[in-house]
Amino acid sequence: MKAKTHGKYLIQLNHLGIINCYLVQEEDGLTLIDTMISGLGRQIIEASRQFGKEIVRIVVTHAHSDHTGSLDELHEALPKAEVLLLAREAPFLGGNKSLERDEPQAPIRGEYPIRKTKPTRLLKDGEHVGSLRVVATPGHTPGHASFLDERDQTLIAGDTFQTLGGIAVAGTIRLLFPLPALGTWHKLSALESARRLRFLEPSRLATGHGPVRENPLREMDGAIVTLAQELEKQALYTSSGKH
Repeated sequence: MKAKTHGKYLIQLNHLGIINCYLVQEEDGLTLIDTMISGLGRQIIEASRQFGKEIVRIVVTHAHSDHTGSLDELHEALPKAEVLLLAREAPFLGGNKSLERDEPQAPIRGEYPIRKTKPTRLLKDGEHVGSLRVVATPGHTPGHASFLDERDQTLIAGDTFQTLGGIAVAGTIRLLFPLPALGTWHKLSALESARRLRFLEPSRLATGHGPVRENPLREMDGAIVTLAQELEKQALYTSSGKH
């Protein structure tokens, strides 16, 4: 497990060059965002200790297995740490993958293993977790959340964007690493969420897969245009009566 700091508050933990989770430094301790695949809980804790603070809260961007894999292990080792995620995503942790009536009725994609750990707090769009503003970003999953550190405008975007294999919005396939696209529930919602994040003008983009990007606005713009053009072509193809 490799640890790398970005700016004053963000610590990136990377496993095998493929999967990231993040530690955010707060006055009361560390906020862990996502937990990678299963079996890495002890390594995450050991990596956190080199920064002289304890993990006091565990935040989940979404319930896919590569983001909640070590959640139960971490909760067992850190029973006092809060466990938080967006209220809409919480049912997925328990195996309920039902869609709500007002949501796009597209197939749920990706692996959602059932976790024993129950959230201690359900989050809403716009509220805060320490210095992090909660930003609902549905698309990759129905209850996906991103987090903006308002101290320096660092954006932890989960799988709303990827930077591994080339920057892309969730739903756009990058041949070098197609898994985020293949696990995306609803592309149009993902595009709208990406636009919302771009509007926040982040100074730094941290994703679930790939390197952290400094000054990412131009790259985000390009990724947004790419998915928008893809969806426009699909709409034209459908409206022409071709199948």
